[in-house]
Amino acid sequence: MPALACCVDAAAALAPPGYASLAGDGSLLPAPTTSVVTAFATAAENPSHWSPSHSAALYKMDGWGAPYFSVNCSGNVTVRPHGSHTLVHQEIDLLKVVKKASDPKFSGGLGLQLPLIVRFPDVLKNRLECLQTAFDFAVQSQGYETHYQGVYPVKCNQDRYVVEDIVKFGSPFRFGLEAGSKPELLLAMSCLCKGSPEALLVCNGFKDSEYISLALLARKLALNTVIVLEQEEELDLVLGLANKMSVRPVIGVRAKLRTKHAGHFGSTSGEKGKFGLTTTQILRVVKKLEQSSMLDCLQLLHFHIGSQIPTTALLADGVGEAAQIYCELVRLGANMQVFDVGGGLGIDYDGSRSGDSDLSVAYGLEEYALAVVQAVKFVCDRKNVKHPVLCSESGRAVVSHHSILIFEAVSASLSSAGAVTPFGLQYLVDGLSEDAHSDYRNLTSAAIRGEYDTCFLYADQLKQRCVEKFKEGSIGMEQLAAVDALCEFVSNAIGAAESVRTYHVNLSVFTSIPDFWGIGQLFPIVPIHRLDQRPGVRGILSDLTCDSDGKIDKFIGGESSLPLHEIEGGGGGNGGRYYLGMFLGGAYEEALGGVHNLFGGPSVVRVSQCDGPHSFAVTSAVPGPSCSDVLRVMQHEPELMFETLKHRAEEICPQEVESDDDNISSGGGRGLGNAALASSLAQSFHNMPYLVASCSFSALNAGGCYFLNEDEFNSNTETASGPAAAAAADDEQWSYCCA
Repeated sequence: MPALACCVDAAAALAPPGYASLAGDGSLLPAPTTSVVTAFATAAENPSHWSPSHSAALYKMDGWGAPYFSVNCSGNVTVRPHGSHTLVHQEIDLLKVVKKASDPKFSGGLGLQLPLIVRFPDVLKNRLECLQTAFDFAVQSQGYETHYQGVYPVKCNQDRYVVEDIVKFGSPFRFGLEAGSKPELLLAMSCLCKGSPEALLVCNGFKDSEYISLALLARKLALNTVIVLEQEEELDLVLGLANKMSVRPVIGVRAKLRTKHAGHFGSTSGEKGKFGLTTTQILRVVKKLEQSSMLDCLQLLHFHIGSQIPTTALLADGVGEAAQIYCELVRLGANMQVFDVGGGLGIDYDGSRSGDSDLSVAYGLEEYALAVVQAVKFVCDRKNVKHPVLCSESGRAVVSHHSILIFEAVSASLSSAGAVTPFGLQYLVDGLSEDAHSDYRNLTSAAIRGEYDTCFLYADQLKQRCVEKFKEGSIGMEQLAAVDALCEFVSNAIGAAESVRTYHVNLSVFTSIPDFWGIGQLFPIVPIHRLDQRPGVRGILSDLTCDSDGKIDKFIGGESSLPLHEIEGGGGGNGGRYYLGMFLGGAYEEALGGVHNLFGGPSVVRVSQCDGPHSFAVTSAVPGPSCSDVLRVMQHEPELMFETLKHRAEEICPQEVESDDDNISSGGGRGLGNAALASSLAQSFHNMPYLVASCSFSALNAGGCYFLNEDEFNSNTETASGPAAAAAADDEQWSYCCA
C-alpha cells in the first residue's frame, strides 16, 4: 500500500506544464491543444464566460461561412439566405428549421426523421447572381467586348429541384447546363425547355451513337446544344449522324493543355489527363471538318485545369495557353464563338484562404472572373481576334453553400479504462511477476522525481508484461483492467494523451459524406446550437455502419478531434438532443452516396425565406428512403419478403392465430397476435433504416411528401400581410399530400 499511495500521489501532485488542475475524479485536466488556444484565449479573463462570437472563432465560421452562415445571440447557427444583402429579420435560425421538420405532427412539426438535408434555394440564387455579377464587373472594367454566360454541370447534384432552380434563377443570365451522360442529357434537355433560348447545353463525356443522336435531337428542338469532342473518333459519329438526321451540329473540342494543376484535384489536367485532344488531334479534326465543308460548325473551345484551382496565377496560365489555341483555330478558319474555361472555380472549405491547400483557394469570385477576362483579352488583342463569349462550368462554387446536412449525436462514450482505486492497484501489485514488480517500482520512483517521460516508458513496459501474462493465463481480467487504468492515469497525468470521446451519430459516412471516406475531403462540421456555451470536451464522430472506418476523425484546421458539448440527459430520446451540421456539401456528396449497409439517403426539406413568424417556409419536404426502397435497389422484393415472413410467423406461432384482439387488449398473455406481428413487420419495411428517436415520429415513408406548393408560397408571400395572415400561412404549409 505505501508504494501504491506514493505512485498515485506523486502522479497527481506533480502536474506538468499545461495541466492546470485536478478533476473531481482525481484525474488531471489537460490544457486545450495549441491549435485552439487562440480561440479560447479571448475568454481567459473570465473563464466562466463564453459567447457565440467565441464559438464562431473556434469553428472558423467567419472564414468558411461568410456571408451565408453566422451564430445568433441564442447560440444557434443562422442562415443568411441573401448573402451580404440579408437583413437581420431575414436570417433563418437553423435549429428552428430542424425542429419544425423533425418534431412530431401532433406538436406542429412534419415528423421527418434525421439525418436531414436542408436546402436553401435563396442561397443558390444568390450564388448565381454573385458569379454573374463578378464576371459582368470584370467585363465592364476591362473593356471586354462580349459577355459571360455560365453552365451548371449537373453531375455535381442532379436533384430535380436543384437543376430546375438553377435554370429558373439563371434564365435572366442565359445560364445553361452541362451533361456528361445520357440520363443527364435527358434531364438537361427537359429543364432547359423552360430556360433562356440562348442558354448553352454543353455535351461532355464519352459518347456513343445514342448519346450523339440525342444531342442532335436536342439541336432539332431548338436547344442551344454544343457537342464537345472528348476523343478524336467521336467526330466520325457526329458527322455521320448529323448527315443522317439532317441536323447542322455545333461542335466544340476539349483541348488537353500542358498547364497542370499539381494539387489532389488536378489529376485530370496536363498532357496525361483523362479527357481532351492534343494539338495534333485538334489539327486533324480541323482538317476533317474542312474536308466535309463543316468547319463553320466548330464554334467552342473547352478545357479543364482541374477542380479547386488554388490560385489565380495558375488559372491565368492555363487560360492564356487555351486562348492561344482558340486564336489559332480562328486563324485556321473555324467559326469560333465560345471560350469555355471548364470547372475549377474553388471554394474555401476551411476558411484559411490559402493557395497551398486542397481545402481552400486564395481568391474570391471577383478575382477569379478578373483573371479569366484579363487573360483572354490579352491574348485575343495581341492576335487581333474578336473577344469570344466566356463560359465556365462552375458546379462546386454554385451549389455547395445552399445545402446543409443535419444529423444527431445519439450518445457519447469515452475510451476509458476506469478510475484508479487503491483496492484495484493493490490487487494488481499482489499478482505481478518479479519483472513487472520491478517496472512498477521504477514507475513509482520516476513519478516522485517528476521524470514524466520515464514514467511513460515504465508504464508502457508494465502494461506489455501484463498483456503477455494475460495471454499466458497467469493473471485475470481484473488485474489486466487495473493495469489499464493505471497506465491511462499516468498517460493523462504526464500529458501524453488527451481524452477524446467518441460521439455516435445517426448517419452513414459512406452514404452522406462519401468524399471524406474516399478521398479525404474535409467539410466544416459544427454543432448548430448551444454555441453560447463553451464546448467542454473533444470528440470524433462514429457513424452507424458496421465498418471501422465509418467515422470522422479529421477536421478542418488540421484537427484530429472536434470541440463538442456534453450530450444533455444522455442524448437521444432520454433528454437533450444534440444536432450537428455538415456545411458546404451541396456538390457531389448526394450524387456519389450509395446504399452501404443499406442505409438510404436523408430526408430533404426546401426552405425559403419569407416574412412569416419564423422568417422561413418549408416549400417541400420528402422523407428519406424506407427499408423497402433501399432493398429494391439491391434487387430484393420487399412485398415477397414480407409475405415470406408473415407465412413463417403463421407456421411457428399457430397458437396465436386465434383471438389476436384479445391478446393485444389483455396485455399479450400469449405474446403478440399474428395481426400485430404482421403490422410490426410491415412498419419495419416502411421505416427509414436510420435510428428512430423515441420521442419523434410515426413513419411516413409510403411515397408521400409534405409540401407547400411553390405557387402557393409565392402567392402567400405576395398577398399575405399582418400577423394573423402570417400565422395562417405558417399553419397552412404543413399539410400532407400523397404522391
